[in-house]
Amino acid sequence: MPSSEAIWQDGEPAIPPRMFNLAEHTLAHSSSEPEKTALELIHDVRALPERWSYGDLSAAVRGTMTGLLNQGLQPGDKLFLRLGNTLDFPILFLAAAGIGALPVPLSPMLRPREMQVMATLLTPKLVVCDEGVEAPVNVCVLTAADARRFRDLQPAPFARTWAEDPGYIILTSGTGGTSKAVVHAHRASFARRMIWKDWYGLTATDTMLHAGAFNWTFTLGTGLMDPWASGARALIYSGPHTPTIWGDLAERFNPTLFAAAPGVFRQVTKPDRFRPEQFASLRHGLSAGEALSKSVRDTWSKGTGKPILQALGMTEVSTYVSESPRSPLLYRPQRGRKVAILEENGAEPMKPNTPGRLAIATSDPGLMLGYWKNGRAELPNEGGWFVTGDRAEMREDGHITYHGRIDDLITSGGYRVAPSEVEKVLQAHPAVSEILVVALPIRKDVEVIAAFVTLHAPVAKEALNTHCAQQLAQYKIPRKFIIRDTLPRTARGKLDRRTLIAEHGWKADT
Repeated sequence: MPSSEAIWQDGEPAIPPRMFNLAEHTLAHSSSEPEKTALELIHDVRALPERWSYGDLSAAVRGTMTGLLNQGLQPGDKLFLRLGNTLDFPILFLAAAGIGALPVPLSPMLRPREMQVMATLLTPKLVVCDEGVEAPVNVCVLTAADARRFRDLQPAPFARTWAEDPGYIILTSGTGGTSKAVVHAHRASFARRMIWKDWYGLTATDTMLHAGAFNWTFTLGTGLMDPWASGARALIYSGPHTPTIWGDLAERFNPTLFAAAPGVFRQVTKPDRFRPEQFASLRHGLSAGEALSKSVRDTWSKGTGKPILQALGMTEVSTYVSESPRSPLLYRPQRGRKVAILEENGAEPMKPNTPGRLAIATSDPGLMLGYWKNGRAELPNEGGWFVTGDRAEMREDGHITYHGRIDDLITSGGYRVAPSEVEKVLQAHPAVSEILVVALPIRKDVEVIAAFVTLHAPVAKEALNTHCAQQLAQYKIPRKFIIRDTLPRTARGKLDRRTLIAEHGWKADT
């Protein structure tokens, strides 16, 4: 790597064969190891799990492929999936991709108006939804129970798709609160091998316990499709979430990997319930979605003796910068990825150790085809780079320091402040449990840096201010420290800045 530019690539990307179908790839072990356990679905930690072999899983998917074809779904057609936390979701997702159609996962919580907007954008041919869940008007609808009967039909062959063909669509939040339709190619499934190697350390002998619901794309990729494609075993729990459930599951089923959002690790490590010996079978934990607090991470690592490996990613490319078993505590582009730090207003790479816009090469096989617009996928391209919307800096050896979302930057005293930098400092305080830093309006046209904090132990706001003053420039220190019992979260479990600002900020009518 030239020392004058913040660009990094270590090794070659994972390039699939030109003819490639993501569902066939995911279920390939059904031919070589049909009796091997692919999934144990746990409804009650005290009862026997529901076991699915690779052969069972493939038969259900390929029978469902036949059923969807009988419903008139053709290659290129879009299938909306409005399903809850059941096995119906991954089976229908893989079946749609298997015939060359485009599965589109949607939350069952969406309102009719939101559904109609998405239907206008994407024009689905068919919708499968749970009983009682509304669907867009003028679209053919099947219930999950109807689709479940397809599993026993004669298996259909996998479509002969190209690796570059559209394989599925994921809706993600865009700026201004509008959704964007992210179109991924079939090749994205093969490209996830870079994630296996440099985040999970995943092999065919692993057992992956994932704490997410079936209908969450984090679970679909990390918890199901990656273990299946590698020949590993997946564990998914579908019962009620009690405070001690993840420790109980780990103790009984002996996973080697445990993937969860930071909030789950926070619940697991609470002093009144944390039993580190329950996680003795793990090599490490996996966390993504937002920063994990230092106190939670330290409690986990001290108790279990195992690290939690974090990853940075986005719907458009999944996780591409991560800690790895070979380098915990250090973010680095996964081997095969080409990543750069670009200047604020241009496509030129910055010098090492200089903050800028985090970007990934548009040639990356895991990168989306583009956003659905005007009947096709359009990929934003700045001189061969896709700019992620994150701000970071890169060392000469490729290690990356994350500085938060570009659109989250706060202007204070004429300076730009990354909330993540302030959060990192506060997370190091022994009394702090969770922290979220925002630009809080206090009167018309005036915003201040505010820190919303939950605590492990009592602490005065003045002590938090002093802690920050020892490590931050004056203009970066929060003007307000607001202590709460809990911090609000979005439907996907991420800390919710908008709700905090709406609850605590100045309003024009007050």
